[in-house]
Amino acid sequence: MIQKPFPGEHILLYRGDTIDFSLSFDKEVRGKAFLRTNLENASIAREEIISSVLSARPRSGQDWHDIPLEKKDNFSFSIRIALLEEGHFEAKCFYIEDEEREPHWVDGPNVHINVEPSGYCCANSIYCAFVRQFGINKNFAFSRPIPKLEADEIAELDRMHYTVIPPSGTFRDLKKCLPHIIDDLNCRIIHLLPINPTPTVFARMGRYGSPYASLDFTSIDPSLAEFDRKATPLDQFLELVDAIHRKNAKIFIDLAINHTGWASKIHETHPEWLIREEDGSIHSPGAWGVVWGDLTELNHNKPDLWDYLAEVFLTWCARGVDGFRCDAGYMIPEKAWEYIIAKVRVEYPETIFLLEGLGGAPEITRRLLDNANMNWAYSELFQNYTREQIEGYIPYAHKVSLGDGIMVHYAETHDNNRLAATSEIYAKMRTALSALASNNGAFGFTNGVEWFAKEKIDVHESNALNWGAKVNQIAHISRLNSILISHPAFYNGSKIKIIDSGHQEVVAFTRSDSNSKSPLLILINLNCEKESVASWLKNETPHQKDSL
Repeated sequence: MIQKPFPGEHILLYRGDTIDFSLSFDKEVRGKAFLRTNLENASIAREEIISSVLSARPRSGQDWHDIPLEKKDNFSFSIRIALLEEGHFEAKCFYIEDEEREPHWVDGPNVHINVEPSGYCCANSIYCAFVRQFGINKNFAFSRPIPKLEADEIAELDRMHYTVIPPSGTFRDLKKCLPHIIDDLNCRIIHLLPINPTPTVFARMGRYGSPYASLDFTSIDPSLAEFDRKATPLDQFLELVDAIHRKNAKIFIDLAINHTGWASKIHETHPEWLIREEDGSIHSPGAWGVVWGDLTELNHNKPDLWDYLAEVFLTWCARGVDGFRCDAGYMIPEKAWEYIIAKVRVEYPETIFLLEGLGGAPEITRRLLDNANMNWAYSELFQNYTREQIEGYIPYAHKVSLGDGIMVHYAETHDNNRLAATSEIYAKMRTALSALASNNGAFGFTNGVEWFAKEKIDVHESNALNWGAKVNQIAHISRLNSILISHPAFYNGSKIKIIDSGHQEVVAFTRSDSNSKSPLLILINLNCEKESVASWLKNETPHQKDSL
């Protein structure tokens, strides 16, 4: 028996797509063939996931059922299924000979089918905004050199334990910039760094405090709002949500549920959820050899915490949020994410979960995208620099994106040094590389990239964005996003093939749509100081006139 798709294959499709299954034989057969699957039963699967956690009993598998395949001839069977629900599904064919009862199964693992919301099949460019950096902070940073007398006065206040926190950018400041972000840059998704209240005195890190030290997962930092007796901070956040939606764009927010800030609401209501050291002190998480002392790690082995966090996500969905960046998501158990996502998708099936899995094992990322049904994950293209590294990583990210979930190429994140700090040409090159190697147009960058900002984003401070600089890459990014929106080679199922450029500092690859049409040749010169000469075999680039 030969089954197509082949056993063990992972396939990513979108709601409204169809999938064909076939079973063929090398000799005539007399019997019936079936597809055993949980396709068409997403609601049952979600309810089983939820009830299995709440009742502490294993899932019963009621979402699985058998669908008869249609006999095409004496050698083969087939079926076409419309995908009408988002979720993670599996399937496998079997055959029953006439007058027999025992099924004959195709050898190998189940086919995995991950179905995404149809609105995200392409053109998924992301603008990451740190609200604090807008308003007066776009051009002026408190951390910049200031007059010595003033600096001495602030230092003296610090020594006296006064709290000196300068003004912050606000939601209304960011709202005024939407024409630039959405209309000029052609970005479709606005991703906000965390907007929860953070410590301002006790355990504050830096001048402002880190947005990742949340004191309450459903509250809003009042410093991000204007003082307005007619509009609360939540009202002003909702103003921003509405403004983004009116421009036919989406809003994602960053939720760091692996931990809280010191003296958070959870410390008062659920101290049993905190991880403690042997001496009873509260554990602070860390990564890359750094411990974040303003954070307290949560114990995600407790299902009642999962339920609490699911309600947090649902609260933000009810406020109009379209998706979530899941900070340090790889540190949270797969079963926890499976439960949280199931609860959210019961009410909001089109919600996007973007995994920040940087620092975690690749296999954890793939399992969270596949089994736990997260949608997207950060790629690590931005951490690959040489031709050998880039040519090794792009096919890997593309393969994951075709089967488990989209790997998003961020040109720059808030954790990295600014691209323009190396050079403006380097910033343009890396921005283009991330966009043109993207999967389903999923490409992102952090505010200030378009202005060649050189000051690293420090989440404890408010560095400037070089906003309004005459020399910028606004037109460059706008053109890249226009290509991602309009060209079929960046749509779902597109194909990428690395080709030999003949030069150690030139990355070359071709792209085409799922039908191997509309080809593009893409050449990236990694040397930003001089020209490089590339060469390639003619038969690898049949339509050179379409090169970029």
